[in-house]
Amino acid sequence: MFSSLYTVSLTGLDGNIVEVQTDISNGIVAFEIIGLPDTTVREARDRAKASIKNCGCDFPRKRITMNLAPASLKKEGSSFDLAITLAILHASGQLNVSDPDHTVFLGELALDGSVKPVRGVLPMVITAYEKGFKRCFVPAENADEAAVIDGIEIYPLTHLSDAINYFDCIKQIEPHKTDIDALRAARLTELVDMRDVKGQEQAKRAIEIAASGAHNVLMSGPAGTGKSMLAKRVGTILPDMTFDEMLEVTKLHSIAGVLPQGTPLVTERPFRSPHHTVSANALSGGGAMPRPGELSLAHCGVLFLDELPEFKRDALEVMRQPLEDGVITISRVNATLSYPCNIMLVAAMNPCPCGNFGNPKRACTCSPNQIQRYRSKISGPLLDRIDIQIEIPHVSYDDLSKLADGDSSSVIRERVNKARRQQLVRYENDGITSNAQLTAPMLDKYCRLGEAESNLLRTAFDRLGLSARAHSKILKVARTIADLDGSDDIKTPHIAEAIQYRNLDRKGF
Repeated sequence: MFSSLYTVSLTGLDGNIVEVQTDISNGIVAFEIIGLPDTTVREARDRAKASIKNCGCDFPRKRITMNLAPASLKKEGSSFDLAITLAILHASGQLNVSDPDHTVFLGELALDGSVKPVRGVLPMVITAYEKGFKRCFVPAENADEAAVIDGIEIYPLTHLSDAINYFDCIKQIEPHKTDIDALRAARLTELVDMRDVKGQEQAKRAIEIAASGAHNVLMSGPAGTGKSMLAKRVGTILPDMTFDEMLEVTKLHSIAGVLPQGTPLVTERPFRSPHHTVSANALSGGGAMPRPGELSLAHCGVLFLDELPEFKRDALEVMRQPLEDGVITISRVNATLSYPCNIMLVAAMNPCPCGNFGNPKRACTCSPNQIQRYRSKISGPLLDRIDIQIEIPHVSYDDLSKLADGDSSSVIRERVNKARRQQLVRYENDGITSNAQLTAPMLDKYCRLGEAESNLLRTAFDRLGLSARAHSKILKVARTIADLDGSDDIKTPHIAEAIQYRNLDRKGF
């Protein structure tokens, strides 16, 4: 007796349809799974046997040979359990699976037959939909996540017996629906607001520009000036996510297993803030079969690195290429995978080890050599990749004692959304979504300068000794400032303000 059911295997973000071919014949009692299964997949034999018995069905005492095709693709994880178990029941004649050629099964089984949630359900369902499958049986806890995709029916299961009763026409299961509009409309009440930050008007302006164009920003200043406070409020002014961005971020979080319970779709831009003891592998992603790291988990959102010089040098340097390309490639012996990491880097640092250099109220106790060694922990090439560099000055008592009267996060967010919408329209045929992603040919097309603007930038370039990358960063930031100003052309004030945000270059950092 032979049967064929379908499931999905993941390699990075890419899914592959796997055909579970099952042959049951007379001979020595055995159960063999072939087709490059890993240890977890091979252990599915015992989970399937116990689940079938605990559901009141008979496990065939015959020779069972199961092939996971294509055989050249390595299979890993517990999401194959449901398909393997139902394939045995189908091949042994105990279950008649209707329309198996258009059905996908995903889920891990407990020994009592309970269907347990698995990682990566969203990218698996997307793969099934793209390959023409019409329905998908998934764990009930993954149903909201899976039903985000329109065009494929999602059937939630809590127990193996639910699937058996469904195909035996004993009990119907209604396709699960997820209200996408409600998810997109629901926005958590912000516990913090940009209005909370008193003083620091130039810094708030720089943060607004950075959010509008998805630019990287570095804040340097004495301890206690509000750098972390500003960074933690960046998320409150970021532009709304597009649906494609929501799907991409949710896929990454689902694969990594960090999708919050009750959150089938990530609708808020991620804000990741790893401690400075984080390793290079934790930032980039790793493991025998690599999973997304902090860089990818911050995709379409913010990666905040507080106390930047305290991070390990190899951890900082691993970010250089991803910051430029928006993609990180992880190579291992058995796989080479790429994960998107189009992030906005927000970093904060003290100007010296004691944190008081430049503080008019406290004396710095560091020697020039100590200050130089501290700052040299950040390499020039990494610093070059940061679009906006600003110094955060000491806050006066008068500023602190004033009532909060600046723009709220919601007001700033409206301006940011308006600027980002301009960019989406401008770049709709170029495959990018923000000014920070402009390539060299696009700079020539979208950042043309008049004679006065060009002369100003040339003067700054020569006097500050800027690199070619710093030159392009100034153009990108100026383009964003022009967008916030509602101007189609980059004008002299826009260039002048963009140059101001290269503070560390101007001071010979």
